[in-house]
This record gives sequence, structure tokens and C-alpha cells, in this order.
Amino acid sequence: MAVLRLLGSQSNLTSASNVGLAKLVRVYNSGGSDLVLTQKNAGGTTLATVTVKTKEVEYIAKASTDTLEGGAALLVVSIAFAN
Repeated sequence: MAVLRLLGSQSNLTSASNVGLAKLVRVYNSGGSDLVLTQKNAGGTTLATVTVKTKEVEYIAKASTDTLEGGAALLVVSIAFAN
């Protein structure tokens, strides 16, 4: 089991967010359907996309200025692994 250190407060991806300049982000899909998460650089260019299955967690490593977006059901928080 991974031990997480929380580095901020949970929010959602209703709009694009750099998640408090996070470099590692925990993403939880709280919705009833799979959602696409989009990662963009500071200039707005799409770098990557990934499907986050409903009720599942993904960990996203990113540059601090990169943004994530995908909707209100995607809940995010800046983290670090503690182990």
C-alpha cells in the first residue's frame, strides 16, 4: 500500500488547473462514467490524455505549470509518496 503525503486541499477539474503547481497529482473519478483527463502545458498545448475509469484513482506526474482538465467529477489533490 502506498502511503501518501497530502500537499494541498482536494478540488475538482471543472476548469483547467495546475493543482497548486503540483508535480504529482492524485486523481479520483467520482462520477458514474469514465472520463478523459487532459494534460496541457502552460501554453495550452495538449501533451497527453488518459481515460480515468469511474470510481478509480490515477496518479499523474507533471511539470508544475502543466494544467489538468476533465470535469467536475474528477477530484484532484497534490501529493507526494511518503514511502
